[in-house]
Formats: sequence, structure tokens, C-alpha cells
Amino acid sequence: MAARRIASSALSRSLAAPLFRKDGSASGVFRRFSISAAIEEPISPPVQVKYSQLLINGKFVDAASGKTFPTLDPRSGEVIAQVAEGDSEDVNRAVAAARKAFDEGPWPRMTAYERSRILLRFADLIEKHNDEIAALETWDNGKPLEQAAQTEIPMLARLMRYYAGWADKIHGLVVPADGPHHVQVLHEPIGVAGQIIPWNFPLLMFAWKVGPALACGNTIVLKTAEQTPLSALYVSKLFLEAGLPEGVLNVISGFGPTAGAAVASHMDVDKLAFTGSTSTGKIVLELAARSNLKPVTLELGGKSPMIIMDDADIDQAVELAHFALFFNQGQCCCAGSRTFVHERVYDEFLEKAKARALKRVVGDPFRKGVEQGPQIDEEQFSKILHYIKSGVEDGATLVTGGTQAGTKGYYIQPTIFADVQDGMKIAQEEIFGPVQSILKFKDLNEVIQRSNKTRYGLAAGVFTNNLQTANTLMRALRVGTVWINCFDVFDAAIPFGGYKMSGQGREKGIDSLKNYLQIKAVVTPLDNPAWL
Repeated sequence: MAARRIASSALSRSLAAPLFRKDGSASGVFRRFSISAAIEEPISPPVQVKYSQLLINGKFVDAASGKTFPTLDPRSGEVIAQVAEGDSEDVNRAVAAARKAFDEGPWPRMTAYERSRILLRFADLIEKHNDEIAALETWDNGKPLEQAAQTEIPMLARLMRYYAGWADKIHGLVVPADGPHHVQVLHEPIGVAGQIIPWNFPLLMFAWKVGPALACGNTIVLKTAEQTPLSALYVSKLFLEAGLPEGVLNVISGFGPTAGAAVASHMDVDKLAFTGSTSTGKIVLELAARSNLKPVTLELGGKSPMIIMDDADIDQAVELAHFALFFNQGQCCCAGSRTFVHERVYDEFLEKAKARALKRVVGDPFRKGVEQGPQIDEEQFSKILHYIKSGVEDGATLVTGGTQAGTKGYYIQPTIFADVQDGMKIAQEEIFGPVQSILKFKDLNEVIQRSNKTRYGLAAGVFTNNLQTANTLMRALRVGTVWINCFDVFDAAIPFGGYKMSGQGREKGIDSLKNYLQIKAVVTPLDNPAWL
């Protein structure tokens, strides 16, 4: 957190970074990006911070310690608000409230239809406050306002309506037995769900976790990312307005080693869901195992291949690959961060990819037409620049970009590397930033082998006009999602999750409900049954 407390004046000095030639020396070229002047003078956000306390048992309260921490504007590094800093004592209070709400409260005893009506009312309130919520999300996160207002907040409402539809359709089975017994299989709510969400899509991840948990009749203790606590607190107030009983949803803002660890290791949390880095996911899984062996759903990192075949329409492929990588400032777990291009079209693709990156509009995310805002914070900003430097040092060719955009805030120029080899850090590790690595391949078997040669397995993209090629790749790629001639399609009904070290379990769709249900078999003897 110390890095986030940096003063604005020191920020400008610390972010000054040169472009690099292949030999590592500074260069003055490639400074032709469409950079908005709004980077220098941030636009005043059209929203005020209303909620900055913890939500416990239906009330906004200070942290037990009285501590707060600053949440920062990534456009400038300046403080937006002081937010209550929850720790283990606050988690204990929240879990106690959630446990009481589950064991004694009305929520799991409410009819499934009434639970669905509350979720639907919440979705209506989200739509009513769409613009205010979107502005808050942009202010705290840095993503373009148009993206938040036109895509993400409407998707939040859509997801809640999707899960509202499931609430009264969760049912068990009656199964035959080899003898005179009546056998029921019940699907019951699992209890208190602990949920830890990331900073890149705060409200979408809120919906992915809260929606299925509530539809199944559970209660929740949710920890927000310390970088982006504001929007979850705001929409949680709307849940109370929609009629959600007190204690059903509790929201704790705080840090991973304190609040997050307390949720993961709590003996009275019955299930845990986490979205974040693979390294932190390992810690969360260990804490869950060492406490009460609570089941854990993990949605972790990725290094997704984006495969461009030689039969592709290059102009369309360039635009799709650009979107697959640069969307959300490159801060996307499934970003198409390894762009594999067939050798016959590699040069043409590279030239057009460079031209598209140079046209990308980087600037204040509140300004209309801006495609790329700042990275989330100084730590992530510095990490991305470190990876860019390593790409140059490892021998990749820096085609464009490579340094800060403007002189204020956490903005980075859209960056492209060519001549990337599989063993380079930029091809192996998750950068989580606007850095496109373009790799050359010769044939289908080669690109399958290279695409799968990674510890991740979250997603992949395929661009081809050949149906057989698409069929081959969709089966051969060891990932949880394959997008063919599209990317980042996140319908509410489509399950999402990874193979290998990209996680375990699935979010969204019918499969996500299984995360929040227990299965119970009930066997009753039958005396002289009419049928079996």
C-alpha cells in the first residue's frame, strides 16, 4: 500500500521512463499516439462518494480499529476518499452477522420466488442509477466511462436478472433404489459464503459471485479489492433498498494479508470464492484447507493465445486481436496476450497492428471517445514498464509504445513487441497491461503445441475462415473458453473458468450455482409400496 500513498508531485518524477531500442538504449521515436490533453488536467467526476464505511448486518459502520486507507484516482494518484480499513475483527463481526442471517433469519426460509423478486428489484435500481454507478467505477478504477456505462453496469443488471430467474428453478431429484426405499436428493444452500473480488472489473466480479450465492439462498461476506472499494459499497446500499434482509450481504474493504486472509481462514465460512492472481490463489487455497477445508472456487491468471490463421481477413483480425489485448487497459485475466500469427501473413499483420495501436486514443476516461485510461495504480504501472524493459533485454523488437503516456497519472502507451519467442518473460508471464506480444508460427500442429505450453489455461481466441481448422483448435486448446472469430463475449449463461493454474470451478451460467449448493441424500423406508 505504501506505493499507493505516493504524493502527486513525486508521481510525475517517478513515472518518467524512456522508450527503449532493442539494445536497451533510450529512443525518441514512436511518440505519435493519440493522447488526450485530459491526461494532464483530469475532468471533475460527475459523482460524489456516498459510502466509505463497512457494511455489516445491514448498517454502514466504521472499522473496529477506527483505521482508514485512501483510495486513489489512477488519473493523478490523488486521494478520492478515505475508506474504512477492515481487518480480522471486522471479518468476525461480518461472519457472525451472516451466520445469524442464515441460521435464524428469513433469507433461506423465504420462498425462492420472493428471493428472485428482490434480485429483480435490485437490477431495476442498478438501471435507475446506471450513470452514477458508472462514474464511480471509472473514477476509482480508471476504465473508460463509456465502457462502464454502456457495457459493464448494464451487464451487472443482466446478470442479476439471470440469477433471479434461477432462484425458483433450483430443485432436487427423486431417484429409484434397489429396494423398498424412497430416496430424495436435495440441493441445499451451503451457508455463509466468503467472496474476494479483484480490482479490474469490480462490479462484474461482484455480480458473478453475489448473484448465484443469493439465488441459492446463502448469506455473504464479501471483501473488495483495496484499489477499488467504492462501487461495491454503493450497490450494496441498493440491495438493502431492494429489500435484502440485514446480515445477508456484508461488505468489508481492506487488504489481502489482513481482511482477505481472515475471510479465507475463518472457521465459520462455509465456502470461499476468489478471483485474482494465481500466486494469491495458492495462498487462499492453503488458508481454506488449513482452517475448515471449505470448498474453494478460483478464477485466476491467464496467458491466452490469440491465433491468427493465414486464411483470415487481416484487417478484421488486427482489430479483433487489438481488442483482445488492449481492452480494459490490458487488465484482463483472459487478455489475448500471446498473438500467434501465421508466417505467411505475419508482416502484413504486424504493420497494420502497429498502425492500429498508434491510433488508439489514450486519455482521461471521463472524456468521450477515449479508448484507454490509466492503469490501476503505481504498482501495476511499474510492473508493466518492468516487463516492457525485459522484453527489450530479451531480444524482442519494440515496434511501438514502451513508456508512459503523458506526464501525469498511470497512463502507458499501447505497446507492441515483434519477434517474440516462447521463452521470453513477456510470452510466459501475465503482464496485465497494454503490451501485445506477436509471435510467428508455421503450421497448425506447431501453434497448438506452443499455445498449450504454459501453466495457464483460461481462454484462447481463434481467427480463421476454415471450419475444420476451427474445429481442430477448439478441441486441442487446453483452456476453459475458446472464442472463434470473436473475443471477450461474456453472456450471463456462458460458464467461465480455467484449466491448469488458471483456477478451479466455473463462474456464470448454470455451473456457477453448483458452487453454492450442498447435496443431501434422504432415504426413507417404504412399507408395502405400490411401485418402486
